Amino acid sequence: MATETWVAQTGTAHDFPLATRSATASIHYADTDAKVVAIAAGHLADDVERVTGRKMALNANSNGPMVLIGTLGHSPFIDRLAASGQLDATRLAGAWESFIIATVQHPFPGVAQALVIAGSDRRGTAFGAYELSQAIGVSPWYWWADVVPAKRQALYIRAGTRRFGPPSVKYRGIFINDEDWGLQPWAARTFEPEHGGIGPKTYTRVFELLLRLKANTLWPAMHASTPAFNSFPQNAQLADDYAVVMGSSHAEPMLRNNVSEWKDGPGAYNYQTNRDGVLRYWTERVAANAAFENFYTVGMRGVHDSRMQGPATDPERISLLQQIFADQRALLAAQGGPSADRIPQLFCAYKEVLGLYRQGLQVPEDVTIMWPDDNFGYIRGFANAAERARPGGFGVYYHLSYLGAPMSYLWLSTTPPALVWSEMSKAYDTGARRIWIANVGDIKPAEVDTELFLQMAWDARRWTAATLPRFLPEWARREFGAPHADEIAAIMQGYYRLNYRRKPEQLQWWLPKEAPRHSDLSAQESQARLAQFAQLNARAERVARALAPSLQDAFFELVAYPVAASALANRRLIEGERANLAAALAANARLEALTARWNTTLAGGKWRHIMAEEPADSQWRSLRAARWTMPAYSAPATLRQGPIITLEAERYDHARQQSGAAWTAVAGLGRSGAGAVTVLPASAPAVSLEQARNRAPRLAYRFRAAEGVADLAVHLVPTHPISGNALRLAVAIDDGPLQLLALELKDGGADWAAGVLDARRTARARMTIGAPGAHTLYVYGIDPGVTLDRIDISFPAQSIP
Repeated sequence: MATETWVAQTGTAHDFPLATRSATASIHYADTDAKVVAIAAGHLADDVERVTGRKMALNANSNGPMVLIGTLGHSPFIDRLAASGQLDATRLAGAWESFIIATVQHPFPGVAQALVIAGSDRRGTAFGAYELSQAIGVSPWYWWADVVPAKRQALYIRAGTRRFGPPSVKYRGIFINDEDWGLQPWAARTFEPEHGGIGPKTYTRVFELLLRLKANTLWPAMHASTPAFNSFPQNAQLADDYAVVMGSSHAEPMLRNNVSEWKDGPGAYNYQTNRDGVLRYWTERVAANAAFENFYTVGMRGVHDSRMQGPATDPERISLLQQIFADQRALLAAQGGPSADRIPQLFCAYKEVLGLYRQGLQVPEDVTIMWPDDNFGYIRGFANAAERARPGGFGVYYHLSYLGAPMSYLWLSTTPPALVWSEMSKAYDTGARRIWIANVGDIKPAEVDTELFLQMAWDARRWTAATLPRFLPEWARREFGAPHADEIAAIMQGYYRLNYRRKPEQLQWWLPKEAPRHSDLSAQESQARLAQFAQLNARAERVARALAPSLQDAFFELVAYPVAASALANRRLIEGERANLAAALAANARLEALTARWNTTLAGGKWRHIMAEEPADSQWRSLRAARWTMPAYSAPATLRQGPIITLEAERYDHARQQSGAAWTAVAGLGRSGAGAVTVLPASAPAVSLEQARNRAPRLAYRFRAAEGVADLAVHLVPTHPISGNALRLAVAIDDGPLQLLALELKDGGADWAAGVLDARRTARARMTIGAPGAHTLYVYGIDPGVTLDRIDISFPAQSIP
């Protein structure tokens, strides 16, 4: 994503002239190569025209500079260059999705120069073409977010060879989900009405986006309102043309879309009582799609994200699932081709199924076990050292959008990139390297998080705790140009920080079906929040005024609307709680007008019906915030409290690394947004309390206090334990005794719900301060992955000297 130095507007005699001020190179690919190579070559030609205004010829007779695009073993001219030694393809042979981009002098008689894009396989070749597109300035989101590339008079590729791949994660992709409120209405009423919604025309755009992001896998949209992917016979072939691996969600075994394709009612989808009927249903899909590249979900849940029908107890469910595994694998083997253990399969341990796995469910060794997050971005499971030896390995199913309890978030995308990085880094370090799938909702407006997720899947080491602060500036530079990149990145960082404290879809402090109540914001917090949002929005408006007209649509979609909409949603809430009727109604009207722009004039009407403010309708009311109205409740009485010392986690005075583990600062993580600290690597061993003083990584915080009792509130990012069932750390003041803090987690319980809504969980301790003056609080990392956000030290009956 960074601006590369290997593409410039001027060049030497050794550099490759992709486009000069008067001409362009031609593009050549072999008819013997895969269909996706021709597709990618055509897109590259289009992209050069987007940047220079000049179109490249495809497979035309020419002795001028040539771009040669091909797959090793499938392209005669790539094989010829490799055989002659003009192209070093030794590291391509047998590699997965790898490619090289190299300049070659005199590749063939009469041809002076060539730029060679050679792939190890069909996707590797396509990725190479799109890598060049991005290097010349075309965003992967040029169509999906209307990002217009900067114009260039000429494009020269610096001489040399550049190698890419293989990817860190073998299968990488997205799940289009909860599309009822955006993508499906837009497709049905604006983009693809002839197909009644998301169909071949939309999926063509999705497949192109995936390749531009170096992704290779799709779980298609599957709600009842949406045409099933395989209801269009051409869709499976279309996916194969784009070399996209097709899968299906955790609730859809064997590529079946149950809500649309199972016709016998939810009760009949019961393997205990209707084994033959269910097997026939699965067999039909496998037989129809077996010729294509698929990643089969195995196991079974209910028709639509519900518990499996039939068994009454967990032991019965485990026994039946193991029979289902055997039958599904026999079904796959019966279709011919590779044996079942060579066909990619995954078991997604989502919701109640994770409990079955932890109780001893035996998953075939070659099947990939897919850990889920808790639907709010915190991964629920990590492989231990013994599990990492499984041939099938592990993967992750991760949410960037969610419909479900305790409250949904379907409107704006507010998961901080730092949280995505932190959680996915832990997963990768503990062996989840086979498949990553992100639930991206309607795709828009989750562009930023989707890109980071997939960048990490391609190269898990590209972003580290040290380099992560460069992600947003590099993203902004690519999309909007260098002059405003740092300011746009800072605006987005503020947007994620403020909304992480409370998502805009969850600006009510009572759960559905509970009585309405005042928010937990104090008067001071409310005022500060309004001021911070107002400042952020003003900065975004200044940038918008300074940007070129060609960038206005993209800026509105990616920055201006998310910032303004979340600011207005907060103003509406806070002014409503203050009983400022006029201000609250004005904020609501402004929000409605901004959203209407999406659905009318934006990008010439391209996105009509794509954007709906949450809650978009009255469906799923038990899982979503209520539609906003002026509140009728009163503010709670203010309680008096003693002095508090606040220690921001990343502002420690000293850190000690120990036993290969260290407290590591992660900028942008936590409620303050400045950063949190976490114990890394995730694969480090836990330390016992008895060993902690000498063997655990340690942080030191200096403070001053009077003699007496101090109450500690240790605020953690609400992650899940890497092992065990508690988040554990230890604290001590000066040379005093260590006190173990262990936050046990009842996954799905009230504490968990409060934690994900408030973006924190709090451990408490009472400690004694022996004398007035200077003191040091020590925090010891007992378990890896524990993430410290802030510490409050309160003194109920004394003052701070």
